Amino acid sequence: MFAALATVAGFLMTAPAQAAAPTEGKEYQVLKAAQPVTPGKIEVTEFFWYGCPHCYDFEPELEAWVKKQNKDVVFKRVPVAFRDDLMPHTKIFYALESIGKLEAMNSKVFQAIHVERKRLLDPNEIADFMAKNGIDRKAFVDAYNSFSVTTNAQRANKIADAYKIDGVPTIVVQGKYVTSPSIAGSKPVAVQTMDYLVTQVRDKKL
Repeated sequence: MFAALATVAGFLMTAPAQAAAPTEGKEYQVLKAAQPVTPGKIEVTEFFWYGCPHCYDFEPELEAWVKKQNKDVVFKRVPVAFRDDLMPHTKIFYALESIGKLEAMNSKVFQAIHVERKRLLDPNEIADFMAKNGIDRKAFVDAYNSFSVTTNAQRANKIADAYKIDGVPTIVVQGKYVTSPSIAGSKPVAVQTMDYLVTQVRDKKL
């Protein structure tokens, strides 16, 4: 009997404690100047760069998380180019979005850069890649070179500046609460923090 009690006591001592709620300054940060969001919705924005290995690594967890969200959650992506020579990656995003092929091609662009080792910075290389993946070359090139895509690409960097984004991937909930795998310490903790922040905003506790 004593042996059994000792076993139970040992289990209780070694059982993992319930995970503490994420805290400001540890798993997430709060922007000093909150940014405008979609009225009546909980807005979650990912700032990313196609060439970022950490963004590529986080993509499966992020996509799975997005699929589980309620209809009151609006998910947005903002591509960031930290240098002018990386702007073609931002234009790829907005060109695909403008012709309705972003969902079909998003993961393929990541795959091409990080697995196939394509740079996708030269317009001709980009157009060839799109054509090989069933995208109408002319439609894509026209979109890529359009005024609206150029404007959106420039605006994306201004949005990143407003949010004080200095690294990617970065997730911002409701224009104010910032987390990421690097801030939270790991991908799983980042996802848990995103869940926490969305719930707190929904329950009007943040």
